Amino acid sequence: MSAFPRDFVWGVSTSALQIEGDAAGRGETIWDRFAAAHGAIADGSDASVTTDHVRRMDEDLDLLGELGVGAYRFSLSWPRLAPAGRGRLQAAGLAFYDRLVDGLLERGIAPWACLYHWDLPQALQDVGGWENRDTAEYFADHVERVVDRYADRVTHWFALNEPNVHAVLGHLVGLHAPGARDVGTYLAAVHHQNLATGLAVERLRAASGQLTVGTILNLQPVVAGGAGEDHQAAAAMVDAFYNRACLDPVLLGSYPEQLVDLIQPYQRSGDLEVIAAPLDLLGVNHYTRLFVVADDEAELGLALAPPPSGSTATAMEWEVAPQALGHQLLELKERYGNPPIVVTENGAAFVDRARSGAGGRVDDRSRASYLVAYLRELSAAIEAGCDVRGYFVWTLVDNFEWASGFTHRFGIVELDRDTLSRRPKLSYDVYRDIVATGELHDL
Repeated sequence: MSAFPRDFVWGVSTSALQIEGDAAGRGETIWDRFAAAHGAIADGSDASVTTDHVRRMDEDLDLLGELGVGAYRFSLSWPRLAPAGRGRLQAAGLAFYDRLVDGLLERGIAPWACLYHWDLPQALQDVGGWENRDTAEYFADHVERVVDRYADRVTHWFALNEPNVHAVLGHLVGLHAPGARDVGTYLAAVHHQNLATGLAVERLRAASGQLTVGTILNLQPVVAGGAGEDHQAAAAMVDAFYNRACLDPVLLGSYPEQLVDLIQPYQRSGDLEVIAAPLDLLGVNHYTRLFVVADDEAELGLALAPPPSGSTATAMEWEVAPQALGHQLLELKERYGNPPIVVTENGAAFVDRARSGAGGRVDDRSRASYLVAYLRELSAAIEAGCDVRGYFVWTLVDNFEWASGFTHRFGIVELDRDTLSRRPKLSYDVYRDIVATGELHDL
């Protein structure tokens, strides 16, 4: 018997910059500039080729078709469609996404499009990027043009992917593009991305009343790494800056109390009403949980703490904690009114060494077990009344994993970096069986 509703949506998620390649066919992004900086990417790689999806699209679509998923979440590269970030959309970029959308539909797979996944055109960064309020307006205008082209074939739309992570890692701690390390820059970036979310939702609604509209946040429960009140306060601060800085204004129409005064210089009258435009779906990306302690010697007065002794971790050093997904979904139910949710990313990076069979397929049992464990928690959350309508694994093919380059692999399909050939792993087979039956079995 299936552990999931009959109409549950099974899918796979990717993002444009991480897979497309063909850098000559798009404008420069903030990640191109960031990768060129010495030591910015762990293995010295960049996004110029990645998986070469632009040229190997049909092969990837066939892999999706054989997997049996009902939906594919991808992002439309802003600089591929509008290299300067503004103005008329480019014919070559439009033709590429036409082929992608049509290829999905021909295989019976619903295209779910995300309008921004961290690949800001460098031309906009040169005039302030997300620190500049105008970027939210430029994005809204861009959304209108894109949706006008594809609304006849694409019914599910997400505004932004993980603005909270983009703001923290790219604008507060400098680990991601554009590499800023400034509280004020973070505050401006998070507010202007929130504003961009609301403006995008407005433009999507205006385009058609038949679209399903949402946005995507990465949510991770934050746990105090010590028993004292100082550790509790530190955890609450990280939760506010990381999770609730976007979650609260989008779903509640207000910022968490830790940010109200700080965000005020960047906020204008009416902004929160725009940001809180009603959503049809909340996309939730989830991988692990965070442990935080107060630390007077740390730059921000707090620090990340290791997970409990004996915990299993992925290659990203993220704790494998499926219960954290259940906790997160129940919090959304109880605190935020049980919004309709799709888990738009979940997966794991492991060192793929073990091979089996004549073809030398990767036997990634750890990744497959991870997926089964998290899906069990997801099923339990549905049983507890959480309104979860779908699940998308991250990701199809090993790709350019941002600042980690290719050192960390999340794919259920192996990428040979030399030949760019694809080969399904054990986790691909396991996920295919789950999609077909809705049943979860121990490996």
